[in-house]
Amino acid sequence: MGLVAPVPLSTVAREWGRIGALGFGGPPAHVALLRALTVDRRAWIDAREFEDAFAACNLLPGPASTQMSIYCAQRVAGRWGAIVGGLAFILPGLIVCLVIAAVALAEQPPEAVDAFGMGAAAAVVAVVAQAGLKLIDPRRGLVYVIAGALGAALTGPYVVVILLAAGLAELGRHKLMSFAWPALIWLSVKVGALSYGGGYVIIPLMYGDAVEAHGWLSEQAFANAVAYGQITPGPVTHTVALVGYGAGGLVPALVATAIAFAPSFAFILLGARHFDRLRTSPNARAFLDGAGPAAAGAILGAAVPLLTAIDTTWQWVVLAAAAVALLARVPPLAVLVAGALAGVATTLF
Repeated sequence: MGLVAPVPLSTVAREWGRIGALGFGGPPAHVALLRALTVDRRAWIDAREFEDAFAACNLLPGPASTQMSIYCAQRVAGRWGAIVGGLAFILPGLIVCLVIAAVALAEQPPEAVDAFGMGAAAAVVAVVAQAGLKLIDPRRGLVYVIAGALGAALTGPYVVVILLAAGLAELGRHKLMSFAWPALIWLSVKVGALSYGGGYVIIPLMYGDAVEAHGWLSEQAFANAVAYGQITPGPVTHTVALVGYGAGGLVPALVATAIAFAPSFAFILLGARHFDRLRTSPNARAFLDGAGPAAAGAILGAAVPLLTAIDTTWQWVVLAAAAVALLARVPPLAVLVAGALAGVATTLF
């Protein structure tokens, strides 16, 4: 699989950085921007190859849109292109999230900033519930969907066991210190290497550790962090940076982010040439037939702990309005921003 064009690293850094900075709206927006760049505008990658690569990325754990950005960069500029392109895609949103964390997770954040996060956090409950419902296919693995939903709602950090058990069950049927570095590292590994089903799966994976087990964030602060991860550009996985910042500041935030994104680089750099075999592997398909529905259920169940962070009347009003807006097919990003602005408005009266 040779390069279609000798694309300079400077071009990769510029174009992938632009997508990382302007990629509001989550994975669908990221993939659309990548396709517009690499297939439609520059013709660096054949349309069929792009679709096949995206299908293969969806069989991998971790953030699929991040993996696609790394794959496309490797395809047009080699392994150094993969590293440059992947970092250019990730860093803009990460910088924004770290700035938000420094302000929003301070001991006494400005009232307007706190209200902004609370408003977005109220709206994000509806967005997360919608994401889970969209992924659920009653024709496949409904028992796994139910198990994932109950696990996310009730078991906190142990939901990852349910995801793995569901995948292995379907495969079988087919044939600590004062600062909890070990806990934060394990959380980051789960986010980066075990999050089957897309970016939203990281919510139940992180909630039990960040809120219940270690108390790095309050329920409201965690809900705000999830909302900030949705509003900022780039991958939703950036939310792990806010959790790391709450756990111990800037260094833990950077370490958690590096660990969470490392598997995506490894999967593409080491495994891209095996994508065709992965997509056609009965074993890989069988595992995902179990883990995938469980992940969809886990996303839906993640709305439950986020709901517990809502404790004011105006937040319930925002949640209700967000649900109605989503039913009316208003884009999730617009719903989140409107919720955040409604929160800021409450500080003016």
